[in-house]
Amino acid sequence: MQFASVRVITADVARLVAFYERVLGVSATWATEHFAEVRTDGATLAIAGTATVRMFAPGSARPADNHGAIVEFLVDDVDRVHKELADVLTDVVNGPATMPWGNRSLLFRDPDGNLLNFFSR
Repeated sequence: MQFASVRVITADVARLVAFYERVLGVSATWATEHFAEVRTDGATLAIAGTATVRMFAPGSARPADNHGAIVEFLVDDVDRVHKELADVLTDVVNGPATMPWGNRSLLFRDPDGNLLNFFSR
């Protein structure tokens, strides 16, 4: 088995894709107007519209309703990234801080409220 991606369901694919392109610094690959992938060296973040949920199982996923997952990205310098993204990060949960286990971490929410952690070791 091979890990493929994390998929986020949203009511506004274009808005969420634009956010992730900005914070991750990579362009998305669009399959349709309802589905795009943002690929980094370590992982793929799939962003899909609510119309795609009906294809799998109607009502099985709801946009902007995540309360149990944090999507994490390893970055070189948390403090630098925080400064570079200051104009985009409107919901910072925890500014750059060193965690008890040694990681430097920046916890924030995307426009749909999904938690993201940019961290460095």
